[in-house]
Amino acid sequence: MLFDAPSPTVAQVSVDSPLPHLDRLFDYLVPTDLAARVRPGCRVKVRFSGRLLSGYVISLTSGSDYHGRLHPIEKLVSDESVLSEEVASLARAVADRYAGNLSDVLRLAVPPRQARVEQEKPAEAAGTIVEPPAAGWRRYAHGEPFLTALAKRRNPRVVWQAVAGEDWPTRFAEAAAASAAHGRGALLVVPDQRDLDRLDAALARVLGPDRHVCLSAASGPAKRYRAFLAVRRGAVKVVAGTRAACFAPVESLGLVAIWDDGDDSHAEPHAPYPHAREVLLTRAQLAGCGALVAGWARSTQAQLLVDSGWATAVTADRAQVRRSSPRVVPVGDDADLAADPDSGAARLPTPAWRAAQRALRDDLPVLVQTPRRGYLPAVSCVNCRRRAQCQQCSGPLSLPSAQGIPVCRWCGRPAADHRCPHCGDRRLRAVVVGSARTAEELGRAFAGVPVHTSGGDRILEQVGSGRSIVVATPGAEPPAGDGYGAVLLLDTWALLSRVDLRAEEEALRRWYAAAALARPADDGGTVVVVADGGLPTVQALLRWDPAWFAERELATRTQLRFPPAVRMASLSGSPQAIAEFSSIASWGDEVEVLGPIPVDDRSERLLLRTSRRHGARLAQLLHKAAATRSLTKPGDVVRIQIDPRELW
Repeated sequence: MLFDAPSPTVAQVSVDSPLPHLDRLFDYLVPTDLAARVRPGCRVKVRFSGRLLSGYVISLTSGSDYHGRLHPIEKLVSDESVLSEEVASLARAVADRYAGNLSDVLRLAVPPRQARVEQEKPAEAAGTIVEPPAAGWRRYAHGEPFLTALAKRRNPRVVWQAVAGEDWPTRFAEAAAASAAHGRGALLVVPDQRDLDRLDAALARVLGPDRHVCLSAASGPAKRYRAFLAVRRGAVKVVAGTRAACFAPVESLGLVAIWDDGDDSHAEPHAPYPHAREVLLTRAQLAGCGALVAGWARSTQAQLLVDSGWATAVTADRAQVRRSSPRVVPVGDDADLAADPDSGAARLPTPAWRAAQRALRDDLPVLVQTPRRGYLPAVSCVNCRRRAQCQQCSGPLSLPSAQGIPVCRWCGRPAADHRCPHCGDRRLRAVVVGSARTAEELGRAFAGVPVHTSGGDRILEQVGSGRSIVVATPGAEPPAGDGYGAVLLLDTWALLSRVDLRAEEEALRRWYAAAALARPADDGGTVVVVADGGLPTVQALLRWDPAWFAERELATRTQLRFPPAVRMASLSGSPQAIAEFSSIASWGDEVEVLGPIPVDDRSERLLLRTSRRHGARLAQLLHKAAATRSLTKPGDVVRIQIDPRELW
């Protein structure tokens, strides 16, 4: 009597390889002794071209289309399924969106294994979450309906513009609770650890203890992996974290949210360089869940979501905005200079000085935002005014302190014997004033008032409500107990004059982040911005209307055919590598080629532009060309970036 032999189990494995031509799934036999333990999402070791490589089992089948001999899986690293089907599909979509490899995205999505943590007792399922009150969202048009839609398991997509002084972590926690109270998960992403700490506290307060986890590299490998497993095993459905948390394996996802989507911290510095906002929006589309894009300002990308009808704007009416916003005073136009001729050269113009004095007199703190860290980041010759440069590398010299010797900002070499090569003078003057020098000058000007600095690796978490002065760099402004009496925005030219497509948008975003910490105008809050009041960025701050600026900026970029109105790609590498890549690729009529343009002595950049409709096609062409070129084992690497943050 004949019996049919059972069909062997075949695993489709994503092999960890950086080579574009290997960006596909490979079939491997599952050994009989591992058949009961190997399952989709687990880590394995496989033999590939004579080497033992790591990989993830994506799926299991009973057969293979490959007609050659299949190799068996060499080792089951862990039978813990760490990669869900939803996250695997998301990773593939993100890789395709950014012309990258699936293995590179999976490296971002799944944290490194901690064997000891896997052996620990699994976390218990979180308790019941109570539906939150909607009072905080009622002062925004479409705010309460947004929460109601989440509670009814619908999928609202909104762009929320928070008013000044808003407790945004609590609003985020309420949105997460509205989703989780009805059996759906929530994923909340913030730019940095400071924001995550605030959101963590708000979630614990609104949801209750042990009903959410935080995913962040700052937590440490073991704690991060423990939190990841709690989510993957279904014990927790609410996750907060920084950009890598976009891939958290939340079950029954009902909401994805991102705070301050214009912050550079949301852009991944590793290939394929995805942006957290785009990952979350892709996930919302694939999972069919709600989406919340929020911030003090509004990015042009968020404005595009509103203009296209993909998302609804959640904003407060003008009366509410006026009640919440501080008084904004611009300093720097012709009328100001005519009234006070010395203010143009003063470090602290008269209106800023008076605003600080008034706040300190009322026993309120003062926030001073200055764009540059250090003491004197750039110096020049007193006599001929030429920039002081390092004799070794021609880098700019800086002064670390009042008594310090000049130091090169590029190579770090001291220049104690510096002498101007043009006129021979040894004396130096300030070109750019840093936060340390600003704090020193303010300490002398306001004797007896405590002066604190916040920036770099010394960031204050919070300041008290008493009289003090805080000098902070953008992004390092600590909130004050009852708000700042005055916020002074200095050296605005340093942000506005950057050679960057996003210079004005980024400047306004940073100004709003500082100005939103001020008290309302009725409570004495004043913001002094040292810039011409006629500039569109200053006008947007004066009117506290970031949507107006975002609409204007998006219209300009649409007319000039710049992102986000179009899709652009950047190819960076040596001239030979760029030429090789271009000879392989076939762009077609829908792709416009710009360049190449030199970046430095050894590399150049080629820009490619196409419509948003053809964006996926461009990414496909780039990945195909990269795969063809990788077969030849080229020596020089070409860096591919879709929608790069910097275009030149």
